[in-house]
This record gives sequence, C-alpha cells and structure tokens, in this order.
Amino acid sequence: MEARTETVTVADGTFDVPLWLPPSGRGPGILLVQEIFGVGAYIRQVAEDLAAMGYVVGAPDLFWRLQRDWRAEGPDALAVSLDLGSRFDFERGVADCAATLAHLRGLPEVTGPVGAVGFCLGGSLDYVLAATADPPPAAVISFYGSAVPGSLDLIDRITMPLLFVFGGSDPYIPREEVAKVERAAAGRPNIEMYVSESSGHAFHNFTSPQFHDPEAGPVVWELATTFLNRHLPVS
Repeated sequence: MEARTETVTVADGTFDVPLWLPPSGRGPGILLVQEIFGVGAYIRQVAEDLAAMGYVVGAPDLFWRLQRDWRAEGPDALAVSLDLGSRFDFERGVADCAATLAHLRGLPEVTGPVGAVGFCLGGSLDYVLAATADPPPAAVISFYGSAVPGSLDLIDRITMPLLFVFGGSDPYIPREEVAKVERAAAGRPNIEMYVSESSGHAFHNFTSPQFHDPEAGPVVWELATTFLNRHLPVS
C-alpha cells in the first residue's frame, strides 16, 4: 500500500500528516484522528484498513507541540500518554484537524468528499470539528469521546451524518453521561447512536489487550464501515 507524509502549516508551526492511498490511488478522504497514544500501531492499522476500502486517509500528528511523532510504546507508555493528553491544547487540536481537513480536500488524490473518524481523544475532537468547521466534514464517526457529554450544546450545529459509539461499561465515561448523549441524539435523523453495553473504553483497539473487546470490536467496526459506505461511498 502506498503511503507518504504530508506537511501542514498553521500559524505557529508545521506538523506531519501520514497519508495512506487506496489501491486505486484516489478516492474520498478520511481525516483519522488519533487517541492519546499518538499515530501509533493501532491508528496506522486502522488507516490501512480504511485505505484498503478505497479511502485516502490522513492522520495528523496532533501532539506535535508537546512531542513530535509520539507513539505509545514500552512500560511507561500509558503514563506518558496520559501526561501528554493532560497538557494537550484541545482548541488548537480542533484547529489542527480543521487545517488537515482543508489540506486533504486540496490533494489531487482526493476525488470525493472528506469525512472524519476519531477514537477517544479523536472522538471528542472530531465531534467538535463537526460542529465548528466551515465547511464541515461530510460524515463523522466519534468513538467514545469523553468530551461529548459535556459539549452537547454543540449538537444543534451538526447537520452531516454522525455516528456516536460508546461502551456502556466505560470507566472513563459513566453510563449516565452516555445516556445524556442518547437523549440529545434522539429524534435527530442525521445522528446514529451505538452503545456496546458490556464494553469498556477503547474496546475496538485490537492492539491493546487492556482495552480490546474481541467480540464487540469486530461488530462495531462492521457498523462503522457500513456507515461510511452509506454516507461516504467509494465510486
């Protein structure tokens, strides 16, 4: 699979965006938004999976102001990732995602609309991006975004197809917080909601035995890819 690294320039510097191309060399775009573990093995495999489906996938290095090319590895990876996440400037992160979205739209290989898929931290970022970017992503999947329940005042601004994914047994996002999102999403024809009641946080992360749910993970990925096929079709 062909891959390269793009560079995006913003007011205070530049950051890398690893890019994966589909077998055809062109197609709709996907902004893939990282977890606190960086653009590591999991995000890169997800990017390859999406590219194999026909998408041009870009995954920005959002921790570049703190530690460039951070990838969680080794025994202290979780602690370091949590520290980086606690110092991450969320507002600037949303702006970096918006800049990456615009960059993807300008690539010659991107021949259709650009959507966004985010996990954990990325699930929060792409939810806010959906409400604030102009123009916004064409379709959005937000996996277990912890900032979503506290930001539901933004939901009225979201008009594109949006899929929320949560674990019903997530220790970081209590079930009553997920229920707030369910109530806010109810009756909105553009928003779908999926809660895997027995699953915890990051349950699709197949590179992490600590988080992965081997039964629920494949189920939610099938749901996510069906959503993308419906709202961001590859010609």
